[in-house]
Amino acid sequence: MPFHGTFDHSLDAKHRLTVPSKQRAAFSEGAFLVEGADRCLSLYPSSTYSALVDAALAGLNPLSSQARELNRFFRSNAHAVELDSAGRVMLGSKLAASVGIDRDVAVIGAGDCLELWDPSTWADYHRDLSARGADLTSSLGHPS
Repeated sequence: MPFHGTFDHSLDAKHRLTVPSKQRAAFSEGAFLVEGADRCLSLYPSSTYSALVDAALAGLNPLSSQARELNRFFRSNAHAVELDSAGRVMLGSKLAASVGIDRDVAVIGAGDCLELWDPSTWADYHRDLSARGADLTSSLGHPS
């Protein structure tokens, strides 16, 4: 199920995020909350994240320093989580703070995952992304 759209949410007092109801089924078998290269958290269905990591590491010599470092990066920044019966996922204060999320959260559909951004960080990034939209599409050989 590809994730689309942008939603404004708030964390509760226990740093839990209520996942949009129409997207909860994708996380029925667990999820990974991932700190990645961007200033956001990504919420992946467990099987999707595992497949992405396996594909990224495929073909690398598992004893090479690059493979070991990539393996550490992907796996140490991924936290196994589950949605509770109310469809909430625990972010935790330390993980939320690592990407600047306090209480309000912009939930972004990003295809294979949901991204969780501090709303002002997302607004700045989205403004820049939108300004570069024509260049991005032209780099793919598509007309803008």
